[in-house]
Amino acid sequence: MPEISRFLGIVIRMFYDEHNPPHFHVEYVEFKASIKIDNFALLEGHLPPKIHGLTIEWASIHKNELIDDWNLAKENRPLNKIKPLE
Repeated sequence: MPEISRFLGIVIRMFYDEHNPPHFHVEYVEFKASIKIDNFALLEGHLPPKIHGLTIEWASIHKNELIDDWNLAKENRPLNKIKPLE
């Protein structure tokens, strides 16, 4: 699963050949979660509240890039790296 961004110990990944709805995966220490791209709803897993908030802040800034990467993944094409939260 390609890593598309990393910041503050948070790793953002996206699978190839993934199921709908469009989403991305988050890892932080022992926590893992999947988050929808369209409305940033938590699909599964759990993150500490501060990490969840930082992830949503990052995703809202980069929503269009996440959609682009989702479309690339569906076509089995290389994904683009996305700038970390600054």
